[in-house]
Amino acid sequence: MVTSTEFKEDVLALAKEVGVEPKEIHIRAMKKKWGSCSSRGRLTFDKKLLDEPKEARFKVILHELLHLRYPNHGRMFNSMLSTYLKNIDKNK
Repeated sequence: MVTSTEFKEDVLALAKEVGVEPKEIHIRAMKKKWGSCSSRGRLTFDKKLLDEPKEARFKVILHELLHLRYPNHGRMFNSMLSTYLKNIDKNK
């Protein structure tokens, strides 16, 4: 388990790697999804994510951060997501 402060630090560190800047980062209870990204740059994550393994947290964070650049699940979004996930797997 990580604290909300540690989680937000992880989000900002990964955002820097991806080259995006979230305007706000929120953690709250969500019923149906792990995270969301608004068109204004607000990232919201389910507080249950804090209890998940690091790899699961990373994938959700990365997914939402990429939405700051690619708002839908189109070809570019999926290509970038695959690229980042492959690079992470290589660095393990």
